[in-house]
Amino acid sequence: MRVLCACEESQAVCREFRALGHEAYSCDLLPCSGKHPEWHLQQDVIPLLNQPRWDLVVCFPPCTHLAVSGAKWFKEKRKDGRQQAAIDFFMEFTRCACPQVAIENPIGIMSTIYRKPDQIIQPWQYNHMERKATCLWLKGLPKLEPTRNVYNAMLKRPMKKQMRLFNLPPSDDRAKIRSRTFSGFAKAMANQWSNLGVYESKI
Repeated sequence: MRVLCACEESQAVCREFRALGHEAYSCDLLPCSGKHPEWHLQQDVIPLLNQPRWDLVVCFPPCTHLAVSGAKWFKEKRKDGRQQAAIDFFMEFTRCACPQVAIENPIGIMSTIYRKPDQIIQPWQYNHMERKATCLWLKGLPKLEPTRNVYNAMLKRPMKKQMRLFNLPPSDDRAKIRSRTFSGFAKAMANQWSNLGVYESKI
């Protein structure tokens, strides 16, 4: 398969598809931090979306101006245009011509502006003892199946650790760390969405 991981500088998902032998590429305006620049396309992703070369496109549009965690700044962001620009960028992925597309974002306004997600997953369903509700909008793909549920073990941890990403202190890298894909999510995507052919969605 040829896989495009859009807006992914970390290469978390790209690496998992590569490990299974697929021709996967990450793409972002930023240089990659995943240590494989030979698999990274440092450019605007929009011109790549409708190229016929891709069998699967997995998209991680920036959520800074869309996620409900930043709701207290929405009024300002609507006024100065940042939120509308983020909405417009997100919607570019919904128009991707590839027959198999996944769009990932946290709980946010796109569930209302676009449509409700096909699935909401949690890290604790994929062997991470943390909470972070993550939405998936899917085209031509089945819902991700949980791989290892550690919910009961997670409940024994302090809430601050369960909500680790929410409680990160301010830093230059905070947004990048918060947006990094959990390895359990990445492995599930690669293992479950590899070599599907054209999936007949019942959603």
